[in-house]
Amino acid sequence: MDNRNLLLAVVLSGLLILGWDAAMRYFYPEAAVTAPAEAPASPAAKPAGAAAATAPSGDLGNEAQGQRKVDLKAALASPNRIAIDTPRIAGSINLVGARIDDIVLKDYRETVKKDSGPVRLLAPEGTPGQYFAEFGFITGGVRQPANALWQADGTRLTPETPVTLTRTDAAGITYRVRLAVDKDYMITATQSAGNGGAAAAIIQPFALIKRTSANASIDQFVTHSGPVGVFGGTLWDPHSYAELAEIGAERPAGDPAWLGFVDQYWLVALVPGGGRTAPKVAEAGFRALGGDLFRADLLYNAVTLPPGGTSETQTRLYAGAKESATLDRYEDSGITYFGKAISWGWFEILEKPILWLLLSLNSLVGNFGVAIILLTVIIRAAVFPIAQKGFASMAAMKAIQPRMQELQERFKDDKPRLQQEMMKLYKDEGVNPLSGCLPMLIQIPVFFALYKVLVLAIEMRHQPFFGWIRDLSAPDPAHILNLFGLLPYDVPGFLAIGPLALLLGITMWLTFKLNPAAVDPVQQQMFAIMPWVLMFVMAPFAAGLLLYWVTSNILTLAQQSYLYSRHPQLKAANAAAAAKGGGKAGR
Repeated sequence: MDNRNLLLAVVLSGLLILGWDAAMRYFYPEAAVTAPAEAPASPAAKPAGAAAATAPSGDLGNEAQGQRKVDLKAALASPNRIAIDTPRIAGSINLVGARIDDIVLKDYRETVKKDSGPVRLLAPEGTPGQYFAEFGFITGGVRQPANALWQADGTRLTPETPVTLTRTDAAGITYRVRLAVDKDYMITATQSAGNGGAAAAIIQPFALIKRTSANASIDQFVTHSGPVGVFGGTLWDPHSYAELAEIGAERPAGDPAWLGFVDQYWLVALVPGGGRTAPKVAEAGFRALGGDLFRADLLYNAVTLPPGGTSETQTRLYAGAKESATLDRYEDSGITYFGKAISWGWFEILEKPILWLLLSLNSLVGNFGVAIILLTVIIRAAVFPIAQKGFASMAAMKAIQPRMQELQERFKDDKPRLQQEMMKLYKDEGVNPLSGCLPMLIQIPVFFALYKVLVLAIEMRHQPFFGWIRDLSAPDPAHILNLFGLLPYDVPGFLAIGPLALLLGITMWLTFKLNPAAVDPVQQQMFAIMPWVLMFVMAPFAAGLLLYWVTSNILTLAQQSYLYSRHPQLKAANAAAAAKGGGKAGR
């Protein structure tokens, strides 16, 4: 492949991605963004004894913003907690409010340091990283107290031992929340109510997720961070936290398949389910609570329970890592588009096979850096026959160069005739002037797909290569300008040149030296400085992406050397053109 074209690939990839995304959104639009949700009518505005169809609809409301600050360690030391222990998560359930507000992920560390501790996903209200789920009831249009103390029939929630939380109010209504957990990240909450009182009661179950955005990942083009869900069979993720705060509230159109909040690597989501007498979902959406607090609400229709009557509904809570295989498995079980919690975008058709291939190669060699190198070799081997044809076409183009110049001189004042004669020449000689671009066009989507895999796939998080590269999904941590950390200052991002970025510049410069020289002196100067410009541009990108490009450049050097040996006349012609171009540039 003519590696000068790889320069164009970087630019064209962005244009292609944006154009493709715009086209797909036009032909396959995502869920419509509706107007902010209006506050429900006051319960007093409706008849007190209305039936279920006209029962008063409760409102979860906006909690007061003056929160008491809570110490995490002290909050978790409360005796009113039931332990959670599964193969992949640990934590506890808060009996005050029936909240799941303490979950850590056993398989993932906070940082690359081995003693950094597991990732904390959920934390109690009032703590700096508050993030929790709550399951409760609205009775007669009034939300049950969030500080109510529940009783538990067990001391430990595990995949083998579910736990049921129970409380009875002054009117004799008994509320139950039965919690069960699987071996991954899904907790099933079965909410039931039994009317033991003498009068009918209007019950409305709900579930919510409340969080602070202070510890959220950055919302960016390649990965969404913020409210997300599937409504009416369509993925809905148009807003960042800042945009939701500006809007105030959002109630997407369509029935919810799931909704929650997503970070680069983590997902907490509610999945409405069924039950023996399960009401349908009345409202589902998101709202800003002021400051950096946000909430996802799932509110079911109210039902009227006569004395002795019962109702039951089921909601699942996913609180864990965005592992592609795990999410897809839940999707296969019936949760619509659950795998799209990962922002694969329109290149999913390439990104998932690349991830699968990387995982397969890593299982063989035990190192994701080596797996990326092998992936590069496989990709280049796959496009080599095309590159070989393109190189042969370049040789043929060089051979007919004198005839092309003759035509250009003869028909310099007749452009249509020149174009006609040039096309005839290409046809007679069997030359395709575009064939040299095919390898470049093939690698544009592959390059971007690999970039998204490195950014999105949690399987790549904290994966080391060799030596100083301890996380292939993060930028190269070694910086030349501070002598690889020996000097006590941080290097600004645009100057953070590491060994991989330097190798990228050098290998690209060498590939340019082997490419046919440009006749125009301005182009010669541009191609001379472009490798070093790209070195600065690519330095902040993931180390794994730079490793891929450096490996690709090295393979390009080997490929060009081989193909030049097959076409010595092209190498001689290029050398002559370079000497001629250099002489003109010098004059």
